[in-house]
Amino acid sequence: MTDRDLLFMPATAAASLIRKRALSPVEYVDAVLGAVERTQPTLNAYATVTADAARAQARVAEQAVMAGERLGPLHGIPINIKDLFATKGVRTAHGSAILADNVPAQDDILVTRLKNAGAIMVGKSTTPEFGHKGHTDGPSFGTTRNPWNTAHTAGGSSGGAAVAVAAGLGPLGLGTDGAGSIRIPAGACGVVGLKPTTGAVPYEQTSDSFFNYAAAGPLTRTVADAALMMNSLVGPSTLDPWSLGAPDNGALTPSLISEDLSGLRIGYLSAMGDCSADVAANAKASLTALAALGAEVEEAGAGMDWIAGPARLMYLANLNVYFGHHLEKWRDQMDPVLVEWIAAGSRATLVDFRKAQIARSRLYRAVQKLLEDYDFLVTPTLPTTAIAAETGKTVDALFNRGWNAFVYPFNQSGNPALSVPNGFGADGLPTGLQIVGRWWKDNDVLRLGAILERSRPWADRRPPT
Repeated sequence: MTDRDLLFMPATAAASLIRKRALSPVEYVDAVLGAVERTQPTLNAYATVTADAARAQARVAEQAVMAGERLGPLHGIPINIKDLFATKGVRTAHGSAILADNVPAQDDILVTRLKNAGAIMVGKSTTPEFGHKGHTDGPSFGTTRNPWNTAHTAGGSSGGAAVAVAAGLGPLGLGTDGAGSIRIPAGACGVVGLKPTTGAVPYEQTSDSFFNYAAAGPLTRTVADAALMMNSLVGPSTLDPWSLGAPDNGALTPSLISEDLSGLRIGYLSAMGDCSADVAANAKASLTALAALGAEVEEAGAGMDWIAGPARLMYLANLNVYFGHHLEKWRDQMDPVLVEWIAAGSRATLVDFRKAQIARSRLYRAVQKLLEDYDFLVTPTLPTTAIAAETGKTVDALFNRGWNAFVYPFNQSGNPALSVPNGFGADGLPTGLQIVGRWWKDNDVLRLGAILERSRPWADRRPPT
């Protein structure tokens, strides 16, 4: 097996080989760290590389295998952790000069769970400042670039995680998604990205637990790897009230256990937003593949109000509340886009904000009503393939270009939403399909993604970088 084959091996396969003593965790981690070192100058996927610690943990992992100890499901598997999650003894800068010296005293609960499952952190992946936008660049670390074409954006805000997975710099990434921040880079970079049901995975990063619309979730090359990682992430935390009422991860809907999708109803939200011809063609080809397996596919959601204005107002107002107090001291070292968005958020009134919250409730109810008629809702993940990397440095980097038009509503509604690669555009860059399910049906969403993955394989494609 070549190093390149090893780097692009699914985590499920690597974990099996490690258990069989056919793959050394030490050699695996060394291969990943070597690839990180080679690509960091061009891709810039990592904010911090924890090479020494990763190699030490790999040696311990190998000793455990040789001693016949009980192994976790991710034993010996390299992983990147987005630089928004607290990591004990490792800088967590949130992509910002403000927190350049922040070294947490303990791990986030999800980092703890992944380590307990045997995963080995090789570094902290890049994020725009405080994860505020759908492109991954910033004055503190530069620009993270798309491995399929480095002139194009990686998406964001979990851009480093998606790039690392797409480029073979570790098969697993832990990201966050507050307005598409897992699914946007997944779509742009040609990987799998799941925003779970709000509360399925505890999210302790939010400043306002009760108003939260963000989630943590996996970025991987295959759907099976996302499912494997999810099994280690799910479960309640007393610090996240949404997670306390979460059921078990959930059994699969019977109709999804086989690939006979007869009777399964899929609503295609074709009127949700405009997209390029190649993105639309790939979405329709994916739906045709599911229909060939028996699914009933029809247009849905005509006339829906996706509350773009209210969602934007809430997002910007929250940025002002969370980060506006930094402006007096740090303005000149902050991302100009964040500074402008904080200013925009400062102009929102309390009445405006409450009206936006009420609009969110209307959207939530409308989405749930739609899912009474359909088992799944489907959209393209992004309206186009990855746009120019420099776009992220402009004030209209996210909202005015409709970059997250298909993804943000499902943060507001809380439904699980999965982006799966579904082909390539005319420019050779990946496209993605978003699959949205009912609350707590994360496993069903993953299963339908896996069926599409087998029907239209993509994981054998590798970027040139």
